[in-house]
Amino acid sequence: MASPVKRILIRFPNWVGDVVMAEPVIGVLRQNYPDAEIAVALREYCAEVLTGHPHIDRLIRCQDKNFKGLKKLADDIRDFSPELALLLPNSFRSLIPVRWAGVKNIIGYRRGLRKFWLKGPLAPKENGRYQPIPMTDYFLEICQWMQLKVAGSHKPRLYLTPQETATGAALLCQYGIADQDLVFALNPGAQFGSSKCWPDYYFARLGELLQKQFQCRLFILVGPGEEEIADKIVQKSKATFINTGPDRVGLGVLKALVQRSNLIITNDTGPRHYAVAFDKPVVVLMGPTDPRHTNCHLDKTIVLREDLPCSPCNLKVCPIDHPCMINLTPEKVFSAVQQIMN
Repeated sequence: MASPVKRILIRFPNWVGDVVMAEPVIGVLRQNYPDAEIAVALREYCAEVLTGHPHIDRLIRCQDKNFKGLKKLADDIRDFSPELALLLPNSFRSLIPVRWAGVKNIIGYRRGLRKFWLKGPLAPKENGRYQPIPMTDYFLEICQWMQLKVAGSHKPRLYLTPQETATGAALLCQYGIADQDLVFALNPGAQFGSSKCWPDYYFARLGELLQKQFQCRLFILVGPGEEEIADKIVQKSKATFINTGPDRVGLGVLKALVQRSNLIITNDTGPRHYAVAFDKPVVVLMGPTDPRHTNCHLDKTIVLREDLPCSPCNLKVCPIDHPCMINLTPEKVFSAVQQIMN
């Protein structure tokens, strides 16, 4: 059993998917420090991913992209006064407010210049290059280094607040979703960049195939700035869609919509990990990113990916004709849906 610690801070990652994949760290810390107060610091736009979590005592929302934001975060951390801080991001920036707040015991990956100001494991390397590993395992390795008890599969889990549940139920009622309806959610956007996005006309065609075969209701999950993509899908398809764009569904209420869905078809982005957290079948359309970062908890997941010389490129915009996504035809995706639904 770990020595008594009264207050623990966890600085969470900045991408929605990474936030979900880091969630098991909270459970490990709660298991090893059952009486400690746990605070999670993460950027404002990601905070609703973790609202309702039973093991988080304080959620510190931050904007640490400038001096004012860094100082505000340092003040909030100082107010919490943690005896132990875990840094899950790799950046030097994530270290600054924690040190500024006067926290002495800081643990994270010793990468770059920040290795002089914290303790922790070294990230795995081969031939001088960092090696991709599943992000949940990557984050939990920090706990392993601390010699904490880390047992079980540690599949991510998400929770809803009563308000998120009520708002989600109201939207489902507004959309006319009945209890017996088969609901498929399509997620055509990606905040990372256009290189992760399957073409809108492919989603339009897929919707037609799905409704003909399954007589299902189709959600289009729409994030900020993705309204145009959703509108194009509706315009180009003979299928009937529920376009959530006008309702401006946030990351909190999105949990309720994913929880109600029977299947999620998505680009390699945040809702993919929501599906895993709510134990939903999911078909992932993977383009420019390395699948080794997400190669875990795939028991209800089919990942469709074209093995091309240019992939994974990790570019936000494809400089050529986007073959990694264009080659994934609607018929290929429909076949994967049939497989996972059977």
